[in-house]
Amino acid sequence: MFEMSRVVEMWVFIGLGVMVLLFLTSTLARLYRKAGPHEALIVYGFGGTRVVKGHGTLVFPMVQICRDLSLELMSFDVAPQQDLYTKQGVAVTVEAVAQIKVKSDVESILTASEQFLTKTDQEREGLIRLVMEGHLRGIIGQLTVEEIVKQPEMVSDRMRSTCADDMNKMGLEVISFTIKEVRDKNEYITNMGRPDVARIKRDADVAAAEADRDTAIRRALATRESAVAKAQADQERVLAETLSLAKQAEAQRDLEVKKAQFLEVTKRQQAQADKAYDIQTNIMQQQVVAEQVKVQQIEKEQQVKVQEAEINRREKELIATVLKQAEIERQRIETLAEAEKQRLMAEAEGHASSIRQQGEAEAEIIFKKGEAEAKAMNVKAEAFQEYNQAAVIDRLFASMPEVVKALASPLANVDKITIVSTGNGDASGMNKITGDITKMAAQVPALFETLSGMPLSELLGKVRQIGDKTARPDDGAKK
Repeated sequence: MFEMSRVVEMWVFIGLGVMVLLFLTSTLARLYRKAGPHEALIVYGFGGTRVVKGHGTLVFPMVQICRDLSLELMSFDVAPQQDLYTKQGVAVTVEAVAQIKVKSDVESILTASEQFLTKTDQEREGLIRLVMEGHLRGIIGQLTVEEIVKQPEMVSDRMRSTCADDMNKMGLEVISFTIKEVRDKNEYITNMGRPDVARIKRDADVAAAEADRDTAIRRALATRESAVAKAQADQERVLAETLSLAKQAEAQRDLEVKKAQFLEVTKRQQAQADKAYDIQTNIMQQQVVAEQVKVQQIEKEQQVKVQEAEINRREKELIATVLKQAEIERQRIETLAEAEKQRLMAEAEGHASSIRQQGEAEAEIIFKKGEAEAKAMNVKAEAFQEYNQAAVIDRLFASMPEVVKALASPLANVDKITIVSTGNGDASGMNKITGDITKMAAQVPALFETLSGMPLSELLGKVRQIGDKTARPDDGAKK
């Protein structure tokens, strides 16, 4: 029992010890402060002021205070609101960028802590900017616009060297100072560059002209060299072609000569071979012809024998068939010919008798007809002799309508007559047709004269004579 209580007490002491240890550890942890590479710890109070950088330290509360001081780079713009005047009195506006930090040595850290430890970052930058702007104003007043614009690095170097003392007094250092922009309200900077621009442009134009000139010269030289080289190349090419053509011609000539020689030998051998072939062919043809002649003689002899045998056979066949039949046919034809002869003779005699009788009848009819016509003509002549002048004229005029009708009969076959009158009085239009018919009728006496061969006056005279002859017996009877 006693041992158990001792064990319990022991564990209680151990637990209390652990708790005390943990408390002490946590207390020491809260009292221990560490400084990073970007900061420094300023510990002041009991024991004085000390700087802790890059390691840790114990800060006892109530007797010591610890504050952080940043060692990082500070970047801010330096742009004075008022115009800065240069050495020439030209008002310019300058904008720059400054890079500043606290120095790393303990003395500078203590100095910076004295200046800025209780100030905010904005207040600290404001103080530094005022210092920088003041130094920038002084530096700009010592320089010309051309130097500021054309030598900004010189301005930055002067700025760093001028501000170094003041920055050291504050425990700071200027890492860099860069001018971003320089401008003025009177366009001094713009006009300042115009001569240079004009000069540069002029130099550029001159350089371009010289370059063009050099290029043209070099191009001309290159063209000339190219033309010369081309001409030389053409000459060499023509010379090479000429030599090549000459060699080709020589080779062609040698080839043609060899071809001619080879052709001559070939033709000679061919001629000899052809001649030998022809001779051999002729010999063989002669032999063949001789054999053919023999064969033909034998064939002819055989044909003659065959023909003789055929002739003998045909002769016997004709004697046996044709001649006998021909003789029988001849006798039959002779009998028929004799009978036909007798029939034709009988028919000819009967026909001749009939023709003779018919001819005698036709001759008698013609004689009777001629005799009747003669008697009619005599009667008609006697009747004409009995006609007096009045009868002849009456007969003549009685026949005239028939003649005129006959003359006008062609008009009856006309279907339509178109009359074109020229307006010449009676000799135009329908009168022309009737006048033509009248003229045709007036030509009837001339027609009678032509048919009779006697003028109408003589005909009428004979008619008077006939009338006189017929009237005389009457007159004697009256006396």
